[in-house]
Amino acid sequence: KKMKLKEIDVKEIMPGLNGRMVHGETITWAFWDIKKGAEVPMHQHVHEQIMHVQEGVFEFNLDGKTNNYGSNSVVVIPSNIPHSGIALTDCKIMDVFSPVREEYR
Repeated sequence: KKMKLKEIDVKEIMPGLNGRMVHGETITWAFWDIKKGAEVPMHQHVHEQIMHVQEGVFEFNLDGKTNNYGSNSVVVIPSNIPHSGIALTDCKIMDVFSPVREEYR
């Protein structure tokens, strides 16, 4: 199915965290625009996740270890591992989740 990213409706999942979601049979691909100061509280999920920071600086805590990730950083987040983050600047981030994040449909 052909589509343009800009034609996908934006969903505000949390304050300052706006995403466009593409769903396949077994994956969700999320394209985030995140405002400076927006926080993702500590959470975990069954989904394996790979995060790619395209632009900006994102402070990310994975399993108790905090690092700042800038442009072109990639982080692999295993299933059920606690993680959280805060945008230190405006950010553009891509996340891939497997299996599909049904709550993002």
